[in-house]
Amino acid sequence: MRCPFCGGPDTQVKDSRPSEDSAAIRRRRVCPDCGGRFTTFERVQLRELTVLKRSGKRMPFDRDKLQRSIDVALRKRPVEPERIERLVSGVVRRLESTGDGEVTSEAIGEAVMEGLKGLDDVAYVRFASVYKNFREAQDFQDLLGTLGGRLAEDGEPAPEPPSVDSEPPAPPRRRPARSRS
Repeated sequence: MRCPFCGGPDTQVKDSRPSEDSAAIRRRRVCPDCGGRFTTFERVQLRELTVLKRSGKRMPFDRDKLQRSIDVALRKRPVEPERIERLVSGVVRRLESTGDGEVTSEAIGEAVMEGLKGLDDVAYVRFASVYKNFREAQDFQDLLGTLGGRLAEDGEPAPEPPSVDSEPPAPPRRRPARSRS
């Protein structure tokens, strides 16, 4: 493994342990040339995947790109990092187990949307809006209508859309500031 700091060809493994979900080996490494320390992850790869884009272009599958797109959808959402890693690993395993070395970008998007739908509704809508290339508010309303139906099935009432004739809620009242003596 090359050192990311000085480019030295040989680094030494100082510590190895399984990651939190045991899907990878986490290795702490040190470079004997510059003394730089860094972490690497070793994962099982069942097969080399190639992504067939909508344009017809073929690209090698990039797990990090998948991770980044899921991270963007989940930005500022209360989801534990372990659950995110399980989602990414699950999507990758699902794609690798299809038996084909070539997977369409649509299949990847659908797998991510399915995973996000079970993980976080807001992240699901964020990802879907980019993946499905929403152009107008009606696209969001249609997607939210499907979520509303799912929420009603789960026992939660579907949120009622606000009436156009209703008054906006009154702003919260504030107490007058007390003087300090």
